[in-house]
Amino acid sequence: MYATNNSRTLKYTRVSTTEQNDARQLNEDMPMLSDKCSGSIPFREREKGSIVLEMAQERNLDALHVQSIDRLGRNTLDIMQTIQELTDLGVNVVSEKEGLQTLINGKENPVSKLIINILATLSEFELNRIKERQAEGIAEAKKRGAYNTNGGKPAETIEQFLSKKGNAKCFKLLKTGTSVRTASKLAEISTGTSQKISKMIKDGLI
Repeated sequence: MYATNNSRTLKYTRVSTTEQNDARQLNEDMPMLSDKCSGSIPFREREKGSIVLEMAQERNLDALHVQSIDRLGRNTLDIMQTIQELTDLGVNVVSEKEGLQTLINGKENPVSKLIINILATLSEFELNRIKERQAEGIAEAKKRGAYNTNGGKPAETIEQFLSKKGNAKCFKLLKTGTSVRTASKLAEISTGTSQKISKMIKDGLI
């Protein structure tokens, strides 16, 4: 069981990757547990999230503070199940950004429950929109020839590729009917690059 310096109030933070900084979520007035993981991972499957639930089940936690509701997750059902489980165990979940708490004088706060449900839904909706925008961006980059499917990293554009002296010369030679092998020798580039340019011509990309 996690030691909290005799405090029964805990701050929980989450950042998406190990590179991100959770300084804005810090609160020096209380102990803190922090996960570095995707918000899509269920709360109980997170290393520190499972500890929070264990503390609640052992009746060693009275209040759990989070900077905002989306720190608990990005899936509406998971967020609501986590909050309901904590609330049923007598833990007051306090969202600092939204100014909400699930318990008032030991009783469940119905208004807070409704607002949290709305916020959780909006958080999940925004996550889906981010994924859609990423997919649209990748599709657009592929059309421009600026996306490399090998590892998903951006590659040079067709214009940048053809701006290279050897590639430009090879392109002109191939357009006049010169063979791939001869064009590669005359342009002083590899046969593989010459074949790539030839395919781009056939595919109508250039």
